[in-house]
Amino acid sequence: MVALTSLSPGPPRPSPSPATPRRRPPAPKPHVYASSRRRGRILRAATAAAATPGADDYHSTIRSLNSRGRHVPRKSLGQNYMLNSKVNEELVAAAGVEEGDVVLEIGPGTGSLTAALLQAGATVFAVEKVIEEDITKFHIRSHFLPFMKEKYHATKKLAKVVSNLPFNVSSEVVKLLLPMGDVFSVVVLMLQDETAVRLADASIQIPEYRPINVFVNFYSKPEYKFRVDRENFFPRPKVNGAVISFKLKNAEEYPPVSSPKSFFSMVNSAFMGKRKMLRKSLQHLCSSSEIEAALDNIGLPVTARPSDLILDDFVRLHNHLTKV
Repeated sequence: MVALTSLSPGPPRPSPSPATPRRRPPAPKPHVYASSRRRGRILRAATAAAATPGADDYHSTIRSLNSRGRHVPRKSLGQNYMLNSKVNEELVAAAGVEEGDVVLEIGPGTGSLTAALLQAGATVFAVEKVIEEDITKFHIRSHFLPFMKEKYHATKKLAKVVSNLPFNVSSEVVKLLLPMGDVFSVVVLMLQDETAVRLADASIQIPEYRPINVFVNFYSKPEYKFRVDRENFFPRPKVNGAVISFKLKNAEEYPPVSSPKSFFSMVNSAFMGKRKMLRKSLQHLCSSSEIEAALDNIGLPVTARPSDLILDDFVRLHNHLTKV
């Protein structure tokens, strides 16, 4: 089950006079997008704890978990909560979040990042309880786009994604979001440091080069932002985190291929035999001689392997092979 929440920043409140007892300010009033049950998903308002600024230190994290009937994060979901408010602020800054932005946050957890987004003036659309089988079934176009149309009417304003993701769902979320350049302008995620480095680096002829690198650069312009030491999380993971930004391309900026589905099918097939030469690993598409001719035509050696090709090389190879 996925819980969806839409929150708008509250109006500024005057500072209390010296004679007025200092009271804790109420949480920003949630702007609820919908409140209905549909296909087992619940749309509801967030709790006050999820929008309270400062709810990001160790003790407030424990209180928030206790208020939900849990004493520790769920290790099975890879939950590691942020304890450092400055890191949340830097994450928001990395996305360039400003007054009036709409932000999709995946897995708000205790609400510390949500509070930082609200402080920046954003309206937050939170998707709660992120696990692989749920987030990949969350239909952004059917649930999120109506909200955007309602808020901005006929304008074509793009939203942003800002999230501290469970490390074990990062690849699935990246594959889900990056092709949505018509919905989002930028996707900024907290991932495992090793994963962030791998996604941001499209260098060829290195062991880490994978089909996901071709995918990421097809749909976006990735940039590694900064590392986050594991001491900033609770419970402390065995690895460091890192923030990576993906500036999404629109359809006009995609490499010119006749079919993205056909293109990525070829790329995935090429990497299934990573150490094999392409003239062997792509034999199910056409003959070895035709593959050799295509490689020669685009200026690559006939003995080329997938790790030798950058994105543009794969695009040209695909376009030549689809003409055969």
